[in-house]
Amino acid sequence: MVKQTYSVMGMKNSHKRYRAFPPVALKDRTWPDKAISAAPRWCSVDLRDGNQALVTPMTLEQKLKMFQLLIDVGFKEIEVGFPSAAAVEFDFVRHLIENKLIPDDVTIQVLTQAREHLIEATCKSLVGAKRALIHVYNSTSELQRRVVFRMDRDEVRGIAVQGTRWAKEYAKKYLNDTEVRYEYSPESFMGTELDFAVEVCDAVVAEWDPKKGEKVIINLPTTVESATPNIFADQIEWFVRNFKSRDKAVISVHCHNDRGTGVASTELAVMAGAERVEGTLFGNGERTGNVDIVTLALNMQTQGVDSELDLGDIDRIIETYQDCTGMTVHPRHPYAGELVFTAFSGSHQDAINKGFQAMETSKSESWEVPYIPIDPKDVGRSYEAVVRINSQSGKGGVAHILRSEFGYNTPKAMHPELGKMIQKISDTTGKEVLPATINEAFAKEYINIEAPIALGDFHIQDSSKGKNATAITASISIGGKEQEISGEGNGPIDAFSKALKGADVNDYTFLSYEEHALGSGEDAKAVTYIEIADKSGAKFWGVGIDPNIVGASLRALLSALNRRRAAVRQ
Repeated sequence: MVKQTYSVMGMKNSHKRYRAFPPVALKDRTWPDKAISAAPRWCSVDLRDGNQALVTPMTLEQKLKMFQLLIDVGFKEIEVGFPSAAAVEFDFVRHLIENKLIPDDVTIQVLTQAREHLIEATCKSLVGAKRALIHVYNSTSELQRRVVFRMDRDEVRGIAVQGTRWAKEYAKKYLNDTEVRYEYSPESFMGTELDFAVEVCDAVVAEWDPKKGEKVIINLPTTVESATPNIFADQIEWFVRNFKSRDKAVISVHCHNDRGTGVASTELAVMAGAERVEGTLFGNGERTGNVDIVTLALNMQTQGVDSELDLGDIDRIIETYQDCTGMTVHPRHPYAGELVFTAFSGSHQDAINKGFQAMETSKSESWEVPYIPIDPKDVGRSYEAVVRINSQSGKGGVAHILRSEFGYNTPKAMHPELGKMIQKISDTTGKEVLPATINEAFAKEYINIEAPIALGDFHIQDSSKGKNATAITASISIGGKEQEISGEGNGPIDAFSKALKGADVNDYTFLSYEEHALGSGEDAKAVTYIEIADKSGAKFWGVGIDPNIVGASLRALLSALNRRRAAVRQ
């Protein structure tokens, strides 16, 4: 074991061991005023960069399953491996080619260091491919030149140029029937002096000498994310401005996530001139991972930009990814996590509930629901888990569950009472209250309450008092004793209310009434919500459900009266 001789300060002063990353002197930067208006070219590196970061690398079957997933999602460029690094990598590339598993519109990409025997083996792996992208890299940063390779600029530039020369030679030797494109990465670009990065990449493009209409891919990686995203964007814009071979190259970026800002770095880099993005599904990769392409693509979608990737069945993508990699998607992962469309907070739930109601009323095609930046259905999710109820929840969340899950458009004035009822259940159990429990509690507390007053048969007819009057006769049971009642009024509810008062049920005032259909079609029932007040001013809600709107109304009134009598007994 090598003995470490550097000194470690106490935690209090440990920050003094680090140096701030120097900013780029780019006074007239233009990227801050730009917006992403079109998707970049995407390249998945799940099968190479992602695979090498797994504790247990993928089997052949898992690689094939992942490859098919990437094709289904819509990737047209897929880095399938490092064929010169191991026999299993070489064999996978051969398996894809020999079994004709690569669609005609998909280009496979293979990675190699700028070393002759590795480049030759890489080209051999591609024999028979319709089209292929040879990706050569060598590290160019000041730190790696000084500490790892102990080389000067000329020597490092020479490695890049020689690697490109070998790639040309061996491609010509083995791949005459393949449409070959070339990619070069100055690895550790973020730590490379910008003038030197440009110098190396210009030399590489000159050596490859692309034919008219073709372009070399120059891939600029944040191999280790070392600065804030704005500095990386400045680096990209500076590079693009000073790169003499700009018209012969596609500018690509490959961001890692060491500072947790890989997505932001990539987005700003695209604004600064990058045209292509390498990354992985859900950000798998070395250390804290590569940039997360799922998040990038869906970020674009929320801005009205077509990502050109199909993420409409996010659960299938997650299932395949987890099966192939052994990794899990965090429940709070943007857009894909189990809980990202879920609100527990009462104020959030209330706003979400009102947002859904406003969209239903306006019939607008624009997505405008507070706290939910993308329609869950756009990624294949339902609205079932948008609102979930626990002790932190409130009235709006309960109302949303009852409306979205069970079809009850409960009156707004009823919501505080509903919220308290369900919160009591949550406080008692200490757990989340599931929709079925909410529905059960709602039905038990409010719907068709039949004790002590129960409704039997009833008959409605026009009153002899005039056109707008209604007469009712009904059979009711009060405390188990049946009796016939009758009354007349300006509608069925008024007539029934007067009939009840004739039976000494007169200790209430009618306050409000709402009704709607529950369900649709011929089997739809009517649901009615009625609020009353007793002589003390206490208010009580009742809910009635019946195939007949009048029956629902009468049952709602009796439910409210029965709830009032139960409260008095308590």
